[in-house]
Amino acid sequence: MDAGSLSSVSATECLSETTSLPLVGRVRFACTLTSPNPTSLGSLLFYVPPVIVSKKFIPNRSAMDMDYAHYMLTEGRKGKENPAVDSPSREAYRKQLAETFNMNRTRILAFKNKPPTSVEAIPNDFSSSVHQQAKTAKPRRYIPQTSERTLDAPDLVDDYYLNLLDWGSSNVLSIALGSTVYLWDASDGATSELVTVDEEHGPVTSVKWAPDGRHIALGLNNSDVQLWDTTANRLLRTMRGGHRSRVGALDWNNHVLTTGGMDGQIINNDVRVRSPIVDTYQGHHQEVCGLKWSASGQQLASGGNDNLLHLWDRSMASSNTSTEWLHRLEDHTAAVKALAWCPFQSNLLASGGGGGDRSIKFWNTHTGACLNSIDTGSQVCALLWNKNERELLSSHGFTKNQLTLWKYPSMVKTAELTGHTSRVLFMAQSPDGCTVASAAGDETLRFWNVFGTPEVAKPAPKANPEPFAHLNRIR
Repeated sequence: MDAGSLSSVSATECLSETTSLPLVGRVRFACTLTSPNPTSLGSLLFYVPPVIVSKKFIPNRSAMDMDYAHYMLTEGRKGKENPAVDSPSREAYRKQLAETFNMNRTRILAFKNKPPTSVEAIPNDFSSSVHQQAKTAKPRRYIPQTSERTLDAPDLVDDYYLNLLDWGSSNVLSIALGSTVYLWDASDGATSELVTVDEEHGPVTSVKWAPDGRHIALGLNNSDVQLWDTTANRLLRTMRGGHRSRVGALDWNNHVLTTGGMDGQIINNDVRVRSPIVDTYQGHHQEVCGLKWSASGQQLASGGNDNLLHLWDRSMASSNTSTEWLHRLEDHTAAVKALAWCPFQSNLLASGGGGGDRSIKFWNTHTGACLNSIDTGSQVCALLWNKNERELLSSHGFTKNQLTLWKYPSMVKTAELTGHTSRVLFMAQSPDGCTVASAAGDETLRFWNVFGTPEVAKPAPKANPEPFAHLNRIR
């Protein structure tokens, strides 16, 4: 076409002429467009991008399976050209073999590389396991920040070295208020008075339930120890002569009652025999304010006002001479009253120091090594382990007078429970391990649902009744 021609050519005709040519490179075309206005004629330049026209396809050898290609070109056609009659089992085996080795393909040439295998940011097996864990993870437990019940505790002695609160296995709480011991039944909320001791003997300085939940031991200010039957409301016996001053710490090991006094002595009393003293432990120089037997009954931990923590082995006890301690631990810098054996690790003991120490320490009782020490910032009065989770509860004095729940072993604070207005001297745990009672110098007794709700036992499936069980039997 002549670019200078005045004959009108449509743009479609121009494009059809240009695109039908096998052009390489940039080609410049000029054509005249038909316009409604005959005076406005012009030329339009078309720039056609380079077009490569080729009929040749070159296979990519690196992307081909040459062995399979050779097989298909030589051996693979024999079966189709000369079909043989095979048994059904042989035919099934051949098909399974072809599927296993991917021999059902029809293409033998490849013209581009296989796409690279995608790399997952998170492997499927890992993500699925994480998802499964997320499904099975227990929901975070709700911890009420206020006490669920508060009772008055008038005349509660505000003395760090005493132990005036305990919760028995029969779900009855005992508390000593001055010279009187009261019992509070947690199942129905009933309160009763067990005993009021004479002024020359009192006040009551320690209480401790026996494992049967029926008998209770009382330590008195005059060094006597009484054993009571709470069901019959009867005094069974009074043990005298073992200590020279008040008995502020008690603990049971089956039928053996261990007592600790202001005289620094620790005595094992077999309450079944007439002369109850069977063992004595001497290692403290000042008042014994903490006593705890391990769950196995083989080791006893004792803490005193002399800042010492002793570990005693039952197998080393002797009735003739004072027993030598297994470990003498001197890391605390104040009185050691708070003691708690770990329920899920038999050789782990937690201990808490007084106002000059303010720490919780963890011990390997086999070796005597201190595993960890945490500065709590205030006096540690009592310690309790959660029986169902790896948690530790501590009660404190000035300045917050709080209960602190710690996650073990990280010792991260899970919760702080406030409400008491004086130091929280005593704590006791319910038999189901969920509720904690705390008594403080503010003369109040508070109950906290800090360890969760008790698990309700699933009822046993009902046995299928016998057929015709509703009919009378014929003898």
